Amino acid sequence: MRKSLLLLLDFYQKFLSVLGFGSCRYYPTCSEYARWQFQQNALHKAFVQTLLRILRCNQLFPGGIDYPVVKKNLNFKRVCYHNANQNKRVVKFWFVPKTDNTFYLIKSFKRK
Repeated sequence: MRKSLLLLLDFYQKFLSVLGFGSCRYYPTCSEYARWQFQQNALHKAFVQTLLRILRCNQLFPGGIDYPVVKKNLNFKRVCYHNANQNKRVVKFWFVPKTDNTFYLIKSFKRK
């Protein structure tokens, strides 16, 4: 189920979002926010958080930076993945503490 939702988000980001005018008021964009939520949260929590974010993405709210908040006990295997070519672990997301067991989710970008 999770993979099919992520594929649907891929389709939206590649083909349908280019028809719009880049009108998301937040960083990360609502579709990227949904992607991060579905990758790191339970499906029902990800749906609710994504729906609330989409409802906030209008002229009545100021917009700005709004990172996803996830609640979890950290499991290092889900945070990193093993890069077989270079024989090292690569960080996919940074978990910045907010309160007990809740973290802001920030994506790690590749450095060249």
